[in-house]
Amino acid sequence: MSSYSRLFPWRSVDRKHGFFIPCLKLEEVRQAGLKEALRCRIFDAQASVSIKDGKIGVWFYRGKARN
Repeated sequence: MSSYSRLFPWRSVDRKHGFFIPCLKLEEVRQAGLKEALRCRIFDAQASVSIKDGKIGVWFYRGKARN
């Protein structure tokens, strides 16, 4: 799971913004992304399974609102 840490650009994400990671191992990527957010001291991180441009993956975002 440590190889996932390069995928998550938490340090460059502002509040109420996010990023999408296309993947098939949804729960594994969701957990890894939230753990990485904690390592970056981002405590308002959230994740949800989503479909974007026909690809399934995980949408990570900060705060309650999603963009």
